[in-house]
Amino acid sequence: MGSGNADRTGGTSPRSGLGLTPPATSSRFRAVWWLISLGIMGTIWWLSSSADTPGPPLVHPLDWIAHFTAYFALAYALGRATGRRDVALLIAVWWGALDEVHQAFVPGRDAGVTDWLFDLAGAWIGSRWATRRRGARQDREGEAETVRNQTW
Repeated sequence: MGSGNADRTGGTSPRSGLGLTPPATSSRFRAVWWLISLGIMGTIWWLSSSADTPGPPLVHPLDWIAHFTAYFALAYALGRATGRRDVALLIAVWWGALDEVHQAFVPGRDAGVTDWLFDLAGAWIGSRWATRRRGARQDREGEAETVRNQTW
């Protein structure tokens, strides 16, 4: 039943041997996602280092939406880079907490638990979004491999 070439795990896949690997598992794609993650982290740090951010001042709830969106993007990129939602969530939440402490020392800025909670919410959803498709695909591929390997 298995048409295709043997893949690295010994199974068969129609994409094996074609140089096509899922972005979540390719080391080249992971390196790109790490660079994106570091870019997002640097941008967050840069924006929080000044009392004057670009554009009009954000007031509630727009600033909370900005926090949610930034940390969703960060955790998504980290999830794609690491392939692990727990690691992505931990790094993003840690970065959010560190950024809030950092803002407490920037004149004209203040640290807020509410801001960090929106960071946490964005990171939680972003980390799951980044890893959910990969996990579902692996489950389906594993089930298909099990069916192919069963002897009747």
